[in-house]
Amino acid sequence: MAIARGAGTEIIRSAHFEEVDSTATILIVGVQHHIYTVLSVICFAKGVQADGNYINMFLGGYDSKAGTTDRGIEIFKQEMSESQTYVWADKFSFNGYEPVDFAGPMDDATKQDAIADQGSSVVQQLKILTESATDNFDVHITYIDQNNA
Repeated sequence: MAIARGAGTEIIRSAHFEEVDSTATILIVGVQHHIYTVLSVICFAKGVQADGNYINMFLGGYDSKAGTTDRGIEIFKQEMSESQTYVWADKFSFNGYEPVDFAGPMDDATKQDAIADQGSSVVQQLKILTESATDNFDVHITYIDQNNA
């Protein structure tokens, strides 16, 4: 049976990525009027170019302080050693699309509502990458996708 994805649904999703390296890998591609709540991200270092190389997760999204589109907003940067596992289990949410652009900062209810309305045509994406092209990580993500369309 197919999973219901229509308006008003909330589903748990997961995705698995092998051999993540220094080229940004998209973990979640936002959809307009969706809210994503990340439950956990598990990173396993299969190989690192140098001990202490990092894995870095960030949101390609809207900077509500400056009112700037498509910014790299850091979530975590973790130094790793080979065969080490890092588990990010601090929950956070983000919108699928950016707001209609406004002059920052977000300092009133109109701008706050613009963020919630996701009225632009610019997708937000959760991404991950490593420090070196020869790093090799497996990444697993579990998240809730709320469809408010």
